[in-house]
Amino acid sequence: MTVQLASSSSCSNLPQTNCADCRLAGICLPISLEIEDIDKLDGIIQRGRPLQKKDHLYHAGDAFKSVYAVRSGAVKTVKITEDGIEQITGFHLPGEIIGIDGLASNVHSNSAIALETSAICEIPFTRLEELSVKIPNLQRRFFQLMSKEIAEEQQLITMLSKNSAEERLSALLLSIATRNQNRGLSAKEFHLPMSRSDIGNYLGLTIETVSRIFTRLNKSGIISLDKKHIQINDFDALRSSSLNSCKD
Repeated sequence: MTVQLASSSSCSNLPQTNCADCRLAGICLPISLEIEDIDKLDGIIQRGRPLQKKDHLYHAGDAFKSVYAVRSGAVKTVKITEDGIEQITGFHLPGEIIGIDGLASNVHSNSAIALETSAICEIPFTRLEELSVKIPNLQRRFFQLMSKEIAEEQQLITMLSKNSAEERLSALLLSIATRNQNRGLSAKEFHLPMSRSDIGNYLGLTIETVSRIFTRLNKSGIISLDKKHIQINDFDALRSSSLNSCKD
């Protein structure tokens, strides 16, 4: 599959940004894609007005028509469990694709909600299928994205069932650091777009536990914390925290 993403050098919200100019194209597009193929892909992508915080990109139960690339900002995906509880299933940053959950049944199983002002590229799936026939690398990329989503879901299930509270939060911080690095941004210092409550929901922890672990990591000097601003001071120690077996 493929996707277009994001913006120019600052991940802008400008709708006129195209795939060829996108700083994040290397994350979502097949590296081997030729310029003329990028132009073909760019021709089917729709770029609307930015979503505002708490706006829905799509709701669970909506018909599956498109996949989406986060161009700037951040989006969370949410599922309602059988007992009516909201469960966050993922946090998605610029350069990442969402909406594949609707492919199996032709309806979205999750809702996608903006965590902050976010620009999105919409790729109509029928047009993408047509284009994939002409550009085989797009189909391969789509399969890679599906595989990645399955692997991440399995990893989350394992983490929630076996890891301690500190391991879960440390692993999330390391994941965000790595994803920022892949986007050409700082892995050491970044802003968390999600709330403590959202983090707790995603990791299966109470907001009090999340706050307590942040305080512990901050006091130990492993990270420096200023509200939602994170600076990782000791990656080795944070990785060690993500592998510890101590329970909170």
